[in-house]
Amino acid sequence: MKSLALLLLTVVFFCSCEQNESMEDKTDITSKFCSTWNIHESMEQNDDGSITYQALPWGGLVADVKENNMGVDWSDYESITVEFAEPTTVTTQIMVSDELKALAKPGISTLTCYFDGYDVKYVDEIAIQADDTSTLVVKSVRLTPADATWERMNIWKGDCVMGNWENGFVVNANLFADVNEGDKLEIVFTADKENPNTYWLLKTIYNTTDQTLEGNNNELNDWGCVLMGAKTTTYRIVLTANDVNNLRNYGLFVNGFYCNVTQCNVLRKHYKSEEE
Repeated sequence: MKSLALLLLTVVFFCSCEQNESMEDKTDITSKFCSTWNIHESMEQNDDGSITYQALPWGGLVADVKENNMGVDWSDYESITVEFAEPTTVTTQIMVSDELKALAKPGISTLTCYFDGYDVKYVDEIAIQADDTSTLVVKSVRLTPADATWERMNIWKGDCVMGNWENGFVVNANLFADVNEGDKLEIVFTADKENPNTYWLLKTIYNTTDQTLEGNNNELNDWGCVLMGAKTTTYRIVLTANDVNNLRNYGLFVNGFYCNVTQCNVLRKHYKSEEE
């Protein structure tokens, strides 16, 4: 009987371990990064599971995350995070299905791309990119399960065709009365691809000042602008306490380069209860 009991405990133990490993493996997608966009780049999977990526400007270390040749549904996750074995020396970004991105200046050890409010029901490909020739050592790439939903509050609606910095719009200060630190400013737009330019920019400042918002400081170029992708349709900024204070005092002014903006919203975080 003792032998039988010991055998049953052993079986339960191994089954439990396998289940935990399976759940853990589902959030760790490091091993899926197996190719590069640029044939002149290279990657090497190291014995410790990390990846050494020899990057060229705006190439890409790529993961195919499809299952059964179909995109995967990541609605139950809130973000994807890349951890680097050593701080980056160039600007880097994550691209999700060529539509959603997160970018950061040099010197970071982790980079997170949040999904909040985006449609991530069909994700097929993830890419890690650098803006210059460099070596990136990727320690891990992990998904974080969602513990919240985001409620959208519209604060501006219109049709602002920005052209060559020709137009912008103001969101009045009183509309930020109920906004708090950690909320997200969302700009909904389309890139004007009929124009021969091959890039699109957005700039967000406290109205009547020349000061840009703090929340996206790590993404700004030397002129205080953020580069948009051709397929990108929304851009979000996590508001700092200083952002909230200044927006309540001055309001917001948004302009850009060949972006057509239709909405400006605030996303507020709603934590899930145990029942949910």
